[in-house]
Amino acid sequence: MTDLLSPMLLPETSWVRRSAHRLWLAAEGRRLLRFAQASRMEGGFGALGRDGSLPRDAQPDGILTARMVHAFSMATLQGIPGCLPLVQHGVAALLGPLHDKDHGGWFETPSAPNNRKQAYLHAFVALAGSSATLLGVEGGEKLLSLATEILETHYWSEEEGVMRESFARDWSDEEDYRGANANMHSTEACLALADITGNDEWLKRAHRIVHRFVHEIAGPHDYCMPEHFNRDWVLLRDYNKDKPTDSLRPYGMTPGHFAEWAHLTVKVEAALLRRDGVAPGWMLHDSRALLDSALRYGWAADGKPGMIYTIDWDHKPHVTVRAHWVQAEAVTAAVNLLKRTGSPAYETWYRKLWDYIAEALIDHEHGGWRNEVDADGHISGEVYADKADLYHAFQATVAPILPLSPCLTLALRESDIV
Repeated sequence: MTDLLSPMLLPETSWVRRSAHRLWLAAEGRRLLRFAQASRMEGGFGALGRDGSLPRDAQPDGILTARMVHAFSMATLQGIPGCLPLVQHGVAALLGPLHDKDHGGWFETPSAPNNRKQAYLHAFVALAGSSATLLGVEGGEKLLSLATEILETHYWSEEEGVMRESFARDWSDEEDYRGANANMHSTEACLALADITGNDEWLKRAHRIVHRFVHEIAGPHDYCMPEHFNRDWVLLRDYNKDKPTDSLRPYGMTPGHFAEWAHLTVKVEAALLRRDGVAPGWMLHDSRALLDSALRYGWAADGKPGMIYTIDWDHKPHVTVRAHWVQAEAVTAAVNLLKRTGSPAYETWYRKLWDYIAEALIDHEHGGWRNEVDADGHISGEVYADKADLYHAFQATVAPILPLSPCLTLALRESDIV
């Protein structure tokens, strides 16, 4: 397939043009896939321990299972043997023990059925459903239909142009909260849903989410993304001040999310250009500004390499561990903006970030990536105790050589990445 935005903009010396780099990305992707297969368990997929094995008390995890369906779907589309059965296993789990047959929606884990139903989880289930549907996996269309119905019935707020956050199991007791993280992953899901279903409403929703959070909220904050609001859109500056290492809603601001919003914004722009030939002019500007802020405030903020986890409201380092997903999303943002603009600065960052990942995060002893390390590159467990899952790292090996639009799975079906 032809990416109308990228090929002529990539510098001739870009790593992305080099066959050796593409082969390295492919090899790293295969290594990650082999490692992640161990997370398969009865009822879905579970979190691996630091040694790469399932702990005895491992539980099937709804978020991980949905992510694995998506990741192994991408691998199946690449033609990697052994991945389709893992997609089938995950879909069966999402239609089986992880699905709430009484009230609809999905459990984070079947052992805690009364946990709140989070938009974050349901965005990944919708993404998994879109990926499985594209593959033609049995149950994929059913999963997609159930997930889109839940998003439209309970989570999407037409008035606000965002996703609501969470509910009790029976969909009562809506949480007094609006969050950037769940809406960020909902943007990714909406882009995939638009491409796989052909329903442009999902692209319109992705556009509205990005407009609200990126253009209206991050812009006036020096393109640093405030994440926590109540339902009246009052910024909660002290939210989780006593839980600074929360894995989904940490105190302060998260530079890795600035980068993630950056590459999603340019993907929304590309989807609009692909559909209509026009997109709002602010999208490219805001995407570049987001990544600039992510790197300015997140990279080596304490004087040592790596993107830190959070900053405070004065843009000073707060939680300084280097989470694997932060580096992966920064890589993806750098390469997406490189493809979009051809700017050599993004090539420099793309190489620097991969060099850091190769040195500090790739685990050659136990496999996969270390989930987080400290400033000196030692394994840390302040935020994430277990091994990194497949989702962020594997996508970082796939995204560099695919167009900005359509979504990754559809792009993989239409092209060969090596």
